[in-house]
Formats: sequence, structure tokens, C-alpha cells
Amino acid sequence: MISISDKAKQFLILVAKLLVVGGAFYFIYNQLAHNDKLDWALFAEKFKKNQSVLGILFILFLSVLNRYLEILKWQNLVGVIQKISVGDATKQVLGALTAALFTPNGLGEYAGKALFFEKSETKKIIFLNLICNGIQMLLTIVLGIFGLLYFNANFNVITTRTVVILFGGLLVGLGVLFLAKKMTIKGYSIEKIIHRINAIPKPIHQKNIVLAIGRYLVFSHQYYFLFRAFDVELPYLILMATIFAVYFLASSLPTFQFLDFAVKGSVAVYFFGLLGVNEWIVVFISTLMWFLNVVLPVVIGSYFVLNFKSKWKQ
Repeated sequence: MISISDKAKQFLILVAKLLVVGGAFYFIYNQLAHNDKLDWALFAEKFKKNQSVLGILFILFLSVLNRYLEILKWQNLVGVIQKISVGDATKQVLGALTAALFTPNGLGEYAGKALFFEKSETKKIIFLNLICNGIQMLLTIVLGIFGLLYFNANFNVITTRTVVILFGGLLVGLGVLFLAKKMTIKGYSIEKIIHRINAIPKPIHQKNIVLAIGRYLVFSHQYYFLFRAFDVELPYLILMATIFAVYFLASSLPTFQFLDFAVKGSVAVYFFGLLGVNEWIVVFISTLMWFLNVVLPVVIGSYFVLNFKSKWKQ
């Protein structure tokens, strides 16, 4: 094997850190500066008309609360392995978010968090992160389906027959998973995964669910209040159902974190277009949500990446 000196390793790690942080800032700048759908003049005009210090602070507070709830979720789950402080959980969550910026559907987050722990704990950390993200995705699917049904009941986007077919397909899929729960792939099966999930104490699962629900409500209502700030006057239930549906469909599509706002924005433009909402408002709100909930945490996470020291044994 080719041995690498400690200085060479340190240099390579430094280069990797700079590439991650530099790449993150480049993609953020590129998306904000070269998006021809963002009319900054219109935004400035609307902002001057409706500017409110309390309103801005409230929206920023929701962003902080959204990420804080995610940090508490991770601190709660990783407690199965070892107790960590909120500060350490913050470093791990934001650092991993920055590292995951370039990976499909944020898969790099799994490896990013694992690097904060001993190499022997890697599989456990990946599994815990799967549970952390899994409950959030489950909420997105369930509430998203209800949102789609409510939206469809009011606007008839798809026929009743199509809805029945979709639900039939879902039930068939669940049936197949149940029948194949003992099927093993590379030593893993659905049954084994369920046993591992059940091995985690119930209070931890319960707290994880409560925090996930809180985070979902914070995120979706931040979307809601931004629409109200841009003078979108729609009934609460219709607006929330549309937000649920958009978030569900956009999350189902494979994408990268740095393109997240573009994907959600494209889906949102279609659905909110049916409600008569101006396209530029939808695009701006999707961009603001991305900026507040991805860009700002990545900026903070970049600091943790630059100061990161892996616990993996060399």
C-alpha cells in the first residue's frame, strides 16, 4: 500500500474542505445571480410596500426554529449511541448539510454525520440518520396525499378513476413489501430493519415523531406566511393543502440540495398557477424558502466544515 505522510493527509483534508465550502458558495451565487425568473425589481417594489421589521424577524425565527427542531431530532436519536450536547448536534447537522449540498437527495448527509463519530459506529449513525429523515419523509407523504386529495376535490386536476388507481397501486405496493419482508438482500431484510427500529426505546421514537411534526408545521407555515406577505389572499385550507401537495411531489423527485428551490419552484408554479397566483411570486417565495432554510444553514455549516476534525481512526 502507498503510505501518505501526516502532512500530506492534512493538506488533502484541507483541500477537500475548501472544495466543499468553495463549491457550496459558488452554486449558491450562481443560482441567485443567474436565475432569469427572479425579477429583483419587482421584489424590491413589493418589499418596500410591505416591509415590516417584525414580519422579517418572524420569518427568520421560523427558519431558526425549523433547523433547531432538526438539531433536537438528531440529538435525541444519536443518544442511543452516546449523549451529545445541542452544540455538537448543531455542528453535525449543519456540517453534514453543507457536505450534502452536491449529492442527490442529500445522500452525502449520511456520510457527513458518520465522520463525526468513530469508524466502528458508521453503520449505526447511518441507520439513525435514516430514521431521522424517514419520519420526516413519512409525514411529507401522508400529509401530501391528503393535501393532493383536498386540492383535487376543489379543482379536479385528476379524475376519480385515477385517484382509485393510484390508491390501488399504493395498496399493492404495501402488500408486496409485507409479503417480501423476510427477503434478504446483502444480509438485510425489512423484518430485520423493523426489529432494529423496535430496539430503540419508545420514548426516543415518540420524541422524534413530535419534533418531526413540529418541524413540518413550522416549515409549511413559513411558506404560508410568505404567501400572505406577498398579498396572496386564499383560504387557509386551500393554501395549506397546496403547500402540502407541492412539498410532497417535489420531495419525491430526485434532485440536488443546491437545485432544491428550482424543483420545488417548478412544481409550485403549476399548482399555484391553478389558483391564479402570479408566477414570479411563486418563484420568489420558493427561492426565499431555499435561501432561508438551505443557504443560511450552509453558510454556518461551512464554518464547521472548515474546523472539522474526523474521529475516524487512521
